[in-house]
Amino acid sequence: MTRDATPDRLRNLQSRSVLAGQASPASSQIEQELAAAIDPTAAAFFDVDNTIMQGASIFHLARGLHRRNFFTTSDLLKATWQQMWFRVVGSEDPQHIDSARAAALAFIAGHAVSELEEIGEEIFDEHMADKIWPGTRALAQWHLDRGHRVWLVTAAPVEIAQVIARRLGLTGALGTVPEHVDGIYTGRLVGEMLHGAGKADAIREIAEREGLVLDQCYAYSDSSNDLPMLSLVGHPCAINPDSALRSHARSEGWRVRDYRTGRKVAMAGSKGAVAAVAAGGTWHLLRRKK
Repeated sequence: MTRDATPDRLRNLQSRSVLAGQASPASSQIEQELAAAIDPTAAAFFDVDNTIMQGASIFHLARGLHRRNFFTTSDLLKATWQQMWFRVVGSEDPQHIDSARAAALAFIAGHAVSELEEIGEEIFDEHMADKIWPGTRALAQWHLDRGHRVWLVTAAPVEIAQVIARRLGLTGALGTVPEHVDGIYTGRLVGEMLHGAGKADAIREIAEREGLVLDQCYAYSDSSNDLPMLSLVGHPCAINPDSALRSHARSEGWRVRDYRTGRKVAMAGSKGAVAAVAAGGTWHLLRRKK
């Protein structure tokens, strides 16, 4: 009998075979127990601008479109000032945001949907990836790890919102829908911008469609404009809040998370007389350039 065929050798092989057979289902069982159980009733809804991402996504998009000659340097200067206002004052100026989105719609008119989707991937890498707040990204991952679905809810164009959601590994995105015919943008919207109460309506619709229990859901935003969305769910949280939202969150006992530096928080909390003066000078300069 050869060395490999000794009784001891045979018994060792049989023992290893049994152990291997036992280990296979045990490994599968451990993986199943470690995997998060999907909660079909819970989801988390995140605003994008200054919540998931530092600054306003529409202005990051504008920078990328400018590099691709969608519009002029003068247009970009105007968008850049609006972005500075948003970051320094810490709240949305409706006139700034509305004019920027209207301009963006005009700039993409006549372009193919597929073109913007492709450009959106490039713009995310160029201007957005390093603007993601690590703290908010960790919150989104916390939900994913617990089997929650995680949606972005933003007034930004839905195509860009979907790029951000996909690149962050989230469930999906709800956003403003630019009209297109035969795959070409018309420069108009389908319905209204997804803003304010519109976000709450969109969340109600997706909750009904997917069987979500709103009391089990979470919502995150930086802006008092999103109070309808935050008030809709059982677990609201203010992220990098403007002064009005911070005050409301404190009075309601909501969680508050601020990932800005102390200096930026202080600047955001003030109305900024210097910013107001700069605003007048900048707008005057831009009008002269036109």
